[in-house]
Parts: sequence; C-alpha cells; structure tokens
Amino acid sequence: MIEFYNEKLKLEELLESIKTSVDAINLPALQGELIELRKKQEEEGFWLDVERAKVVNVRISEIERKAETVAKLKQEAESCLELMEMAEEMQEEGAVEDVRNMLKELETETEKLFLESLMKGKYDANNALLTLHAGAGGTEAQDWADMLYRMYTRYAERAGYSVSELDYQAGDEAGIKSVTFKLEGSNAYGFLKAEKGVHRLVRISPFDANKRRHTSFASLEVMPEIINDDEIKIKPEELKIDTCRSSGAGGQHVNKTESAVRITHLPTGIVTWCQSERSQVQNKETAMRMLYSKLAELKEREQMEEALSIKGEIKKIEWGSQIRSYVFCPYTLVKDHRTGYENTNVGAVMDGDIEGFIYDYLVKSNQ
Repeated sequence: MIEFYNEKLKLEELLESIKTSVDAINLPALQGELIELRKKQEEEGFWLDVERAKVVNVRISEIERKAETVAKLKQEAESCLELMEMAEEMQEEGAVEDVRNMLKELETETEKLFLESLMKGKYDANNALLTLHAGAGGTEAQDWADMLYRMYTRYAERAGYSVSELDYQAGDEAGIKSVTFKLEGSNAYGFLKAEKGVHRLVRISPFDANKRRHTSFASLEVMPEIINDDEIKIKPEELKIDTCRSSGAGGQHVNKTESAVRITHLPTGIVTWCQSERSQVQNKETAMRMLYSKLAELKEREQMEEALSIKGEIKKIEWGSQIRSYVFCPYTLVKDHRTGYENTNVGAVMDGDIEGFIYDYLVKSNQ
C-alpha cells in the first residue's frame, strides 16, 4: 500500500521553514520598497545618472528575484502535496520516486532561501571584492596564496558567480604575493564575508628537498563592492594619489607608462592599489571603488563590534590567529576554528567545495 506519511511530515517541515524565511526576509516591506523604486525609475532625468540608475535597477532585480523564489517554492510544495494525494488515491507506484525527487529538490531550495534570509547586512546583497595576501615564508606562503585563489575561483564557478581580476602581484619564484579579485552575483558579499581571516596550511613542502613538513599562512580580506553610498563621504583633501609603472606582464605598455594608481586615505591609513587596466583613469576609478568598499566594510565591522556580534578580526598573519586550518599531512582535515566544522576531503575543499563552512558559519553567527 502506497502511503506518504513520512513524506507529508517532511513537507510540513519545509513549509514551516519557508514561512520562517519569508518572515525574516519581510517580503511585504520589500514589496513596498519595490513600489517606491519603480516610482524613481519614472522620475524625469532618472536615466541621466547612470550610477544611481544602476543601483536602483540592481535592487529592483534583487527584490523581484526573492519574491519569485518564494512564489516558486510555495507552488512546488503544493504540486508535491497534490502528487502525493493522487498517488495514494490511485495507488500509483511509479509516482513514489517522483515524490522523493521533488522533496529532495524542494529541501535544497528551501535551505537556500533560509540562508538568504540570514543576509541582513546593508551590503550583503552586493558583489564581493576579495584580496589575498601571502604571509611570511617566501615561496611556500606565496604558493599557498595561489592555491587559495584557485579555491575561491572554483567556488565562484560552483556558486554561479563571475570572477574578474583587479590586481595581481606575482610571487618571486612561484605563487602570488597578493591578488585582488571580484565575485559578481547575488549575495556574494553576504556569503564570502564568512571567509575573512587568516588561513593556515600544513603540508610536506614541494619546495623543500628534504621533504619536511611546513606551516604557511595567507590572509583574506573581503569587502562589498560599493557603487554609490551617500553615507560614505570622501573629501579630495583626504586623499594622497600616487602613480607608477605597472609591474608584471604587459609588454611595452607596462614599461613606458605610469598607469598604476595607489590611493591613500589619510584619515584611516587605508591604501588601495590597481594596475590591472591599461588606462590610468580606469585604474584610478577602480582604486576609488575599492576605497569606498574598504571604508564601507570598516563601518559595518565597527557596527557589528558594537552589537557584539563579530567573532574577531584579522590580526597578524601567523600562528594562533587563523580562522581555518588545512592539513595535508600527516592526515587530511580542513577545520574551521570558529565553528568547529570539519571536512576530511581536503582535495574537494581545495577544488571549491567550501559551502559547508560558509553555511555553518552563517547559521551559527546568527543564532
């Protein structure tokens, strides 16, 4: 006899989870915001301010996507219940596998909605700017930074984010000294901010002829990409702007033009640098955006500290300050020291399978 008692209980749990997520997202408030944003689109001269129009349009798309996701999940839940009731009535054995597949897919999508409901920060929906820095240790640390760069680009592919490189400083013999890159997509900053901190590697070094075990460190900075934020004011007199020749690959252009731009924000000491574009003007624009992003991240971090919800900050890139350890030898284990989450499949993690670490951090930091 075909009966879906357990499956119906599971569906009830999923529906309750959907309701909780919808309440957390505050869909009615978002729909009210959507009406106001559409009114702005109709204002005279709206499209003349390209940056402002982009911000508004991105926000409209984000709200519409959330509303569509909720509607789709509710419809899928209703369809699943209808299929179960029909299969029970008709005693249709062929529908059993279909019901289980629908429930599995619905559970996956419901979990995504739940995680999205945790995106409550002002900039969580924004693109993410990430900067990796190799720690002390020369080639070994620089190779580790390069490995992490690959891990995050592979994660971006899995998550559906596009990746663009903004600045790249090659290592002396191998790897990288530092790299800044952008992950573009919905809630990129909201998810990737969980990765901010120092990452520690333990392995048999391929650069050591004696095959000794080495410990290396690299740090990751994560900032939201800020297109336009009226709350962040930067005065021209607060900036020191330097230009210099770009380093690395680039042929004659690199050697003959001072296209690289370094901007120092004097009140905070924050420095941004860009050399990825051929034009000095483009590099300056990118460096300014990075400065806005760093100031926004600093402001948000200060607010979080005041609310006692931040779990620490980047300290020295050395032993004792890491958020996560990646052990290749004498055993294989990746462990997050903030949450206790572990994965023994270090190969999969280095290939971008870091969703478990991110999700566990987000859930526990919002409890």
